[in-house]
Amino acid sequence: MHYLSKKLYFPPISLAHSSGIIALGGDLSPERLQLAYKSGIFPWFEDGEPITWWSPDPRMVLFLDELIVSKSMRNILNRNIFKVTFNQNFRDVISNCQIIKREGQNGTWITNDMIEAYCSLHDLGMAKSVEVWQEDKLVGGLYGIDLGHVFCGESMFSKVSNASKVAFISLVEKLKNENYKLLDCQVYNPHLESLGCREIEREEFIKILKSM
Repeated sequence: MHYLSKKLYFPPISLAHSSGIIALGGDLSPERLQLAYKSGIFPWFEDGEPITWWSPDPRMVLFLDELIVSKSMRNILNRNIFKVTFNQNFRDVISNCQIIKREGQNGTWITNDMIEAYCSLHDLGMAKSVEVWQEDKLVGGLYGIDLGHVFCGESMFSKVSNASKVAFISLVEKLKNENYKLLDCQVYNPHLESLGCREIEREEFIKILKSM
């Protein structure tokens, strides 16, 4: 296992463990986070653990034209139950992602240090959010890292049914209109699969990531 020092560096992706872990340690500085995402790497760890950096193989992604929107979701979108904004309340979105209860999880990987780190990236224009409103209340959203041609989704939350799906679908439509190539969803889960996401080899993901 590779242990990072203060030097701004990550080992080659090919050296990642079969679990997807590529390194431990380092820091959450904006410079290191930017290097990580541009290299196909992201941090994922719980409070009290060392910073753990991942580059899983396979990688869960959405090719934007493969988005699946069910008939019931189209009905919800057409009824304008929700209002969607972009990049207006980043700190509130990431804070809600931190505290939302998730099935099968006792805690959260979004530590207070992570919140401050990603808010710093937001100030630099790299971390962005989608907000979903109902009657002027923030009821759902998501945030991630914008690489200009690939959007790396980090986390979603929903306080009412379907709010996070509305955020996801709205983001995908925006990315399509702006000619993005891919939405990175990192690791498999069945909810993402139901929306059209699928796993690809890490090598293919890195190739797309580097094709700027």
